[in-house]
Amino acid sequence: MPEPTPFHERTAALCKSYRWKEWAGYHAVSFYDVCHSTEYMAFRHSAGLLDVTPLFKYDVRGKDAAAFLSRIMARNVHKIKPNQVSYSCWTDGEGKILDDGTVMHLDEDFYRVTAAAPTYDWLARHVRGAAVTVEDVTAKICALAVQGPQSKNILKAVSDADIDALKFFRATAGKIDGVPVTITRTGYTGDLGYEIWTKNEHALKLYDAVYGGGRDYGIRPAGLDALDIARIEAGFILAEIDYFCAKDCLIESRKSSPYEIGLGWTVQLERGPFIGQAALAREKEEGSRWSLVGLEMDWEELESLCERYNLPPQLGSGASRAGLPIYSGGEQVGKVTSSTFSPILKKYIALASLRSEYAELGTEVQLEYTVEYERHTITARVVKTPFFDPERKKK
Repeated sequence: MPEPTPFHERTAALCKSYRWKEWAGYHAVSFYDVCHSTEYMAFRHSAGLLDVTPLFKYDVRGKDAAAFLSRIMARNVHKIKPNQVSYSCWTDGEGKILDDGTVMHLDEDFYRVTAAAPTYDWLARHVRGAAVTVEDVTAKICALAVQGPQSKNILKAVSDADIDALKFFRATAGKIDGVPVTITRTGYTGDLGYEIWTKNEHALKLYDAVYGGGRDYGIRPAGLDALDIARIEAGFILAEIDYFCAKDCLIESRKSSPYEIGLGWTVQLERGPFIGQAALAREKEEGSRWSLVGLEMDWEELESLCERYNLPPQLGSGASRAGLPIYSGGEQVGKVTSSTFSPILKKYIALASLRSEYAELGTEVQLEYTVEYERHTITARVVKTPFFDPERKKK
């Protein structure tokens, strides 16, 4: 049975739709009002307020903390500066990805790891007597995401931290209405945004301060349905949708390496030993069988197909996590993993896993599409990701 997050008293009161999902054992709002559209528009035009407490969180402390994390992460944690946040992934000994998340360097010999899947056992298993402690703080720390072009103005209005000086993927300590918080310039929407972390006992006071202070800037509570569209536009992958955690895979073909899911840029090979290093070095030299790509559907072709049935395109208003076969020359060469109509781009876009020889920009492939229970194919073109990448995100 899912549990309420520390913000539940506020989110439940605002959730007029009564539509909820289960996220990592917690209740999470799907959308607050009659649909998610206004929440998505808040992400792109004002600001959306999202409860991200269900993320798994682990505090790693001790003089060997950086060395320990560097040994199990694909990224060299020694290079993460104080108050810097770094995106990383970790793999098994065969270089197959177990999970992805962030590493925050919050203080001397103190790091916080966030993850999509339970990771404590993996971390604790590799301590091996090092001068380091690993604590699961998932149930102790809550978090809010403020995402959108007005997010900076909102944080400046409610926080005593120097938000103007807070750069992309950096962290700072501060207070919001007297509540001690850690603010990171991070998020999952691909837009200007921040995440605010504090202890559970401060949750309601924090929510009231941020939501109340953001009203003049058009802040809206936002749920997971709007987030799913935004993260696809940003080209962000989702565990168990765009890839599977290797430890949970029953067959080898479901496992992926960082290079195969667009995370090769997080792998830093030229350093001391780390788990999966040899396999990843070999794959980088030999090449990967699969590649994660962005696809853009030929809308005119789709409309023409549907007109034959006297129907408009049947795509739905939200993101789809349904896998769709991809063909080239009648042969299946991949699959769509996530797709959505992008309201801001006015295009139907998708993330897909393609055989690497078909992953070059501009390559045309065929997506399976069903109309009135009859299967057809629609042309799609490999395009650069992120699909949406506003300058304000990093400025």
